[in-house]
This record gives sequence, C-alpha cells and structure tokens, in this order.
Amino acid sequence: MNLRTVSRLLGIVSILVGCSMFFSLPWSARFCGGDWEVERKGFFGLFGSMCICLSLGVLFHVWGRGSTKQMFRKEAMAVVALSWILATILGSLPYYLSGSQRMENVPMSVCDALFESQSGFSTTGATVLGNVERADLVPRCILFWRSTTHFLGGLGIMVLFVAILGQGSAGKAIMKMEMSGPGATNQQARIRQTSWTLFMLYISLNAILIVLLLFGGLTFFDAICHSFGTVATGGFSTFNLSIGHFAMETDLNAAYIEWVLIVFMFLGGTNFMLMFRVLTRREKSLFSDAEWRLYLTIAVAASLMVLLSGISHGDFRGDSSSAQGIHETLLSDFRSSCFHVVSIMTTTGFCTMEFEKWNGFSRGITFLLMFLGGCAGSTAGGVKIIRYLIGWKIAKQSVEQAFRPSVVRALRVSGRLVNKEIAWQVPVYFMMIGALFVVGTLLVLAIEPAGHWDNSQVRLEHKLIDVGSSVSATLNNIGPGFGVIGARQNYGSFTEVSKFLFVWLMMLGRLELYVVLALFYPAFWKSHG
Repeated sequence: MNLRTVSRLLGIVSILVGCSMFFSLPWSARFCGGDWEVERKGFFGLFGSMCICLSLGVLFHVWGRGSTKQMFRKEAMAVVALSWILATILGSLPYYLSGSQRMENVPMSVCDALFESQSGFSTTGATVLGNVERADLVPRCILFWRSTTHFLGGLGIMVLFVAILGQGSAGKAIMKMEMSGPGATNQQARIRQTSWTLFMLYISLNAILIVLLLFGGLTFFDAICHSFGTVATGGFSTFNLSIGHFAMETDLNAAYIEWVLIVFMFLGGTNFMLMFRVLTRREKSLFSDAEWRLYLTIAVAASLMVLLSGISHGDFRGDSSSAQGIHETLLSDFRSSCFHVVSIMTTTGFCTMEFEKWNGFSRGITFLLMFLGGCAGSTAGGVKIIRYLIGWKIAKQSVEQAFRPSVVRALRVSGRLVNKEIAWQVPVYFMMIGALFVVGTLLVLAIEPAGHWDNSQVRLEHKLIDVGSSVSATLNNIGPGFGVIGARQNYGSFTEVSKFLFVWLMMLGRLELYVVLALFYPAFWKSHG
C-alpha cells in the first residue's frame, strides 16, 4: 500500500471540499435574502470549516509530496473509501461549528452533524433536523451547504475529482471503485473524457431543472436546492413538508412542479452514459437497453398498482376536493402514486403526502421498491436494476441446467456478454445486502429503547417495522421510511449509537460494498498480498 500516494490524493479531496463551501457563503448576505443577525453564525461556521479543510489538505499534500502517480487496485479502493469518510467528517463541520439546532434549544451533536453530512453526500436525504424553515435554528447558508453535498455526492465525489484532475490510469481505477453497479462505466474509453461527459450532462440537467422550477414560481434559492436534491436523487428540501409544501402555496403551480420533479427524478435514476449515447445518436433509443426497459416497466406497473389500491382504500382522499371533477381527481391521484413510486424507486425520498399511512398493499410495494434502486451509472442508490436482471437470467439458466446439464449458454444483457466475474458478484452482493439488513435491524432493535415507541403515537408493536424500514431506508439511500421516520418525521429521536450505525449503512449503500468493507481487513493494508 502506497500511503503517500493515498495521502496526496486525500489532500486534494480536502481542498476541493473546502473550496466548494465557498459557494454557500453568499446566501448569508442580505442581497441573497439572508438576515445577517441570524446568518452570521452560519457564515463563520462555514468559513472556519473552509480553513480547516484547506489546512488539512495542505498537510496531506505535503506528506504525500513526491509520491508516484502509479496506483494499483488497493490504493484506488483506499482513496475512494477514505475520501468518503474524510468528506463526511469535513462536511459535518459547518453544522457543528455554526451551532445549528436539531430542534429548538437542542444543538446538533457530533453524531447529528456526521449523520446529516453523510446523508447529503450519499444522497440519502435522511435528516435529523426537525425544522429547516427557521433560519435561527438552521441558517440559509447552512441549508445551501446541505443541498450542495447532494450535488457533490450525486455523480460521486471522485468522478468530479477525475473530471477536474484526470489522474490517468489511477483515475480509471478510482472511477471503477466509486460508481456502483455492474457496467456503470465503459472502462475502455478515455477516463477523463468519460468523467467530463458525465459531469457536463449532470450540470446540464441541473441547469434545465432550475429554469423549469423558476417557471413554477419557486425562488432562486429553493429552485437550486431542489434541483440539487432531484437530479442527484437525494431528497433534501428547504421545507418541513418536503414537496408537499408547494400544494399549500396558492401562488405556486404544485401539479406542474410535481410532474417536473417526477421526470427529473426518473432521469436521475437512468444510466448517464446511456443518456449520452442516445443524445449523441450512438444508441437508437433508451428502449434498446434491457435495464432501462425493466426500470420503466417496474415504475409504471408499481404506479398503477398503488393508484388502484389507493383509490379503493381512499388513500388519496386528502389530496382531492369535492369541487374537482372525476377526471381531475383521477389525474391528481395518478400524480401522487407516480411521484412516490419514482421517488422511492430512485432513492430520492421526496414526499407530497404521508405515504406510510397508505393501505397495507401500497406500503408493501413501497417497502419492496426500497430494495430496487435505479440503473447502474445513475445517481440513484440501492441495489440497481441491472443486478436483478442478471440475477433473473442466472436463475433461469440454473433451472434449465437442472434438467439439461450438458447445455451451456452465454449470459447476455442487451446483446452484450456478461463476464463470469460480474455474474458471480451478483448473488454475493445480494447475500451481503441481506446480511447487512438483518444485522443492522437486529442491532438497532437492541440499541433503541422501547420508551420511544411508548411515548409516540406509534405503538410498541410497530417497532420492528419502523426499525426495519429505517435500516432499509439508510442502507438503500432512500431517506424516509415508516412510522417514526415517516414522510414528516426525522431521525433525530434515535440514539447516538444508532445514528452512527446509520452513517456507515448510508456509505455502504452508496459505494460498492467491497470498497468499504475491505478497510476492515488487516491484509488490505499490507504492502504485499
């Protein structure tokens, strides 16, 4: 392990994180709508965090000075995993140093700050903040930094790193480790060109969405923050009711805003390289890709099932008024079902209503969607559709080989051959995700006191479901879940130990599992082997 090379690259990451905090500072000024009396603590918290990031970056860079650019697999894994850990720690500094409050008179603890930071970078969108609309509790400049972490983590910190600095063959190894999902990138292409292509497409989608949201009546601040949370499939909002806030404002076109967000959440869950190839006419259409076809099919089917079940059980009644015609009511119900299905499936986590209060069938579909995720090479978290597609094909071949043992078929997806290494990793990945879910659920059940459920409107017997959904929502980068972490609730009531566990689950869900888990192997840090 070449630790000096790792240190040099960690230094650059520290500097990039510190520099990115600069863009949050103007939102504390009066000309950007800020009130200096309540914003100054956020300003100085950000400024102090910038100084720490830049100083640490210089120290890392000095220690790693003179190292070679040559990087092997272990160094790439170490850089990616340690960069995310480092970014989480540095990204938590503005929350803690600014004295931001989780709720009135309850300042954010170290664990709270780490939770919020990792939730932002991993684009989970889970939060411990009880009120984000009061600048005296959470300054606007801190809220903007909160959304900026979505922007930085959407494509991946290291993808932006490689786009800016290149790093040659080292950059190729780094991108391969960070972008989750089989076939997320074309490793034969020039890696810096590929990363710049992804980055520019990412920027373009954000810019287009900001303009569309401005047409919907949002302020520039809210449009940027919600754009960062949508394209990155993150889910942080500047309102306590999330996207449901817009329906409460008479001067906003809530239906228009929701449909726009549905489209861009769905695009965020689409393979960015596939989108680029379609835009440059290297592919005839998105339908040429088997993963995207399955992605679309699941979204449409789940939306229709939730719609029909919701209508029969009256789940959407609160969104419709008696003055509406049947057509308008049905369209509103369809929009609500589509919004939440796409939001959960793409691991965005935006909400317009309390979906955890739907009927059992609809909640069951929602829970299953938490384990899907978007396409490989997208900003979405979760398992990824491609793994289910490959897993299904492996299962079919295994059944056929049971009665035709002499038949050997090549495994293909969208006409492309899937090599044995990738095919073997899929069932292993499912096993590891299942194990993490079970172990995580048992640990949180053991850690969390029953009193929290006794003192809430949720009964104690719901603790298992609530805890299971909290583990699923963090491991799969969803954000909201059921019960105590429902659409209008937050994670603030969990113990510090559980929050720290959730921090690790969010990072495991965002990166390839092997990249993070390898850090705990002593042999990983040895010079050879």
